[in-house]
Amino acid sequence: MLLRFLSSVLLLSVAGCAGKSENAPAARSADAATVQPAAAAPGEAAPLADSSAALLAKADAGRILGSPAATTWMIVISDFQCPFCKSWHDESWEAIRKEFVDSGKIRVAYVNLPLPMHANAVPAAEAAMCASVQGKFWPMQDALFRTQKSWADLADPLPFFEGLAREAGADVDTLRACVKSSATRPLIQGDEERASRAGAQSTPTFFVGNQPLIGAQPLATFRGAIQAALATKPAPTPAGK
Repeated sequence: MLLRFLSSVLLLSVAGCAGKSENAPAARSADAATVQPAAAAPGEAAPLADSSAALLAKADAGRILGSPAATTWMIVISDFQCPFCKSWHDESWEAIRKEFVDSGKIRVAYVNLPLPMHANAVPAAEAAMCASVQGKFWPMQDALFRTQKSWADLADPLPFFEGLAREAGADVDTLRACVKSSATRPLIQGDEERASRAGAQSTPTFFVGNQPLIGAQPLATFRGAIQAALATKPAPTPAGK
């Protein structure tokens, strides 16, 4: 069930391209405050201000988008270096966000599944989750997919990611300290393990309500799945009612 999937993936209690083939099927039905940088010497990374648990909680919360009143979830299991994930993001994400997330109908959660075939997938995930600590996950994920071809083959992508984070509005010293300490690695590893247990073998994989969708399918397919999921859920109660 989706709710069981959510409880095991999100909130770290919360956690296409395929490990072997880029179109492998298989998925079972399943369910921020800014880090304030401390002073640092010029050229040095600022020390992390939060405890590990608080930092992970912020990173986790930051990759969830949508009204808390929405009762329908869409889980996006993705790899920032996967070309099929980029295709889905470029072709479908903006329309889904405007039609269903911004309107308060669904909530979306991003789950990391960086695949071994992609050398910079884990560094990209760490940069995104460290941006998430500062409440900048969603602009960072947009930037990572937009520039995927520019950083995919870099020997050291961190300076490039820092530039993207700056453009996204994140504090670069804080992000650098987060990345270099591997502070969000436990969250990413938890995502990988729980996504695998839910049956995700390729990226992108989605769960819309109780329906799994595999691969960068057309926008119309997602609209249909979301509308079907919404039809089985009560409408969210307007605030103040």
